[in-house]
Amino acid sequence: MIFWTGQKNCYSSEGEIIPCAGSGQDGEFRLGAHKDPRFKIHGEVVEDLLSGLFWPKDANILGFPLPWEEALAKVRELNRQKFLGFSDWRLPNRRELRSLVFLEAKNPVLPPGHPFTNVFHGWYWTSTTAAISPRYAWNIHFGGGRMFYSRKDEERLLWPVRGENKYLFATGQKHCFDSRGMPIDCLGTGQDGEYQTGIPWPAPRFEARGEIVRDKLTGLVWTRNADLAAGLTTWEEAFAVIRELNLRKWGGFSDWRLPNINEFESLVDCATHSPALPRSHPFKDVREFYWSSTTSFYEPVWAWALYLAKGAVGVGLKRGRHFYVWAVRGKPWCPREDSNPQPTA
Repeated sequence: MIFWTGQKNCYSSEGEIIPCAGSGQDGEFRLGAHKDPRFKIHGEVVEDLLSGLFWPKDANILGFPLPWEEALAKVRELNRQKFLGFSDWRLPNRRELRSLVFLEAKNPVLPPGHPFTNVFHGWYWTSTTAAISPRYAWNIHFGGGRMFYSRKDEERLLWPVRGENKYLFATGQKHCFDSRGMPIDCLGTGQDGEYQTGIPWPAPRFEARGEIVRDKLTGLVWTRNADLAAGLTTWEEAFAVIRELNLRKWGGFSDWRLPNINEFESLVDCATHSPALPRSHPFKDVREFYWSSTTSFYEPVWAWALYLAKGAVGVGLKRGRHFYVWAVRGKPWCPREDSNPQPTA
């Protein structure tokens, strides 16, 4: 399922808080699953009641960073030692680790009142290899929330996870790679490609109906045209494009909106690149990077963007014509009692 970004406020291109009504921003719609209270403490282990995953309360259990393959080996050692009483720890995949990110916070980007200690305001490894260059793996910055890839021989922190991933979508990664980027047998690696945790994807995933496309995994409905402005825009121009789309009732609907960054990230297939979409996708005019409706809380003159060629989550200065415009409608489907219902196209 798609989690709420945490954004409650709306912001101008100058970074000032503005009224949300009619803005079209993430803070107006506040879509996605959420839960309060979210965390439950079990001694030195924290249960995330939203995702169902379990994390060490100490977010820096080693006290030092290490290369990617050493991080995977360290998790195997933790399991042999029955760390905190358990032997089923794993390095989280990118969606598992990113599920902790709360985008109306900074240093760290975690939900208010979280119980974690020793959270480093820097980069943490995931178990997911970057398809665009398998010598690299995805990592997440817990100071600001960016998700990018780094060389596997670079050093990042380790925050292991355990528990059944029943509510987050699988990343799409099915193969494993060593630090040289060479394919290897997945068995015993602890990589994303070995576990493939998360909600499996329907096949086919997308259903095209004229000018609209329904994502059967998330329940969201997207415009088939992935370049609605026919070129780069500023952030505010992106919202104007959406308003015009609704006036024209594109595809028969007038409730289109600019996606929030979590909705955008849900499209990513971590087995592909350029674009990082499932190979059989039906979209046309797919571009390299897109504006989201979510402001960067770290620096509100910036907004979050999806770098779709790579599958990365970064930011861009709102005032510049940096990114393209794509539109979505509906509420994301979530298989929980406290979630939104599945929309109809």
